[in-house]
Amino acid sequence: MSDDRPSVLFLCVHNAGRSQMAAGWLRHLAGDRISVYSGGSAPASEINPAAVAAMAEVGVDITAEFPKPWTDEIVRAADVVVTMGCGDACPLFPGKRYEDWVLEDPAGQGIDAVRPIRDDIRERVVGLMASLGVAPVV
Repeated sequence: MSDDRPSVLFLCVHNAGRSQMAAGWLRHLAGDRISVYSGGSAPASEINPAAVAAMAEVGVDITAEFPKPWTDEIVRAADVVVTMGCGDACPLFPGKRYEDWVLEDPAGQGIDAVRPIRDDIRERVVGLMASLGVAPVV
C-alpha cells in the first residue's frame, strides 16, 4: 500500500459475506482509484454462496475472492478500517480511522435475506467513497 490512492480494509469474523460484498462493491464502484482489502478474524473455508449469487445479480463478480485473515501490517497501512461484527477480535490501532457497520450476518441465510444486506452495504460504500472524495464510476 505505497501509492497515493486511499486504502480501505473491510473486516468481519469469517470474511465470507459482509466484508466480501463490501470489498466487491468498492472495487466495482471505485475502479482502481481506491485500494481495497478484506479479512476476517476467523476466516471461513469459502465465501458464502448466497453472497456470491446476490452480488452476481447486480453485476459484481466476487467468485475469485476467498476468505483470508487480516494482518497487523495491512491494518496499520489502511487509511480506513471498516469493521462488521467482529467485536473484540477486530484490531484497534491509535490514530486509525475506523467505521463500525452494524449489519445482519448473511451466514446461513438464503438469497432473499442477503439481497437487502447487499443493498445496505452498497449505500454505505457509496457514502464511504464520498467521504474519501471518490465518485462512483458506474
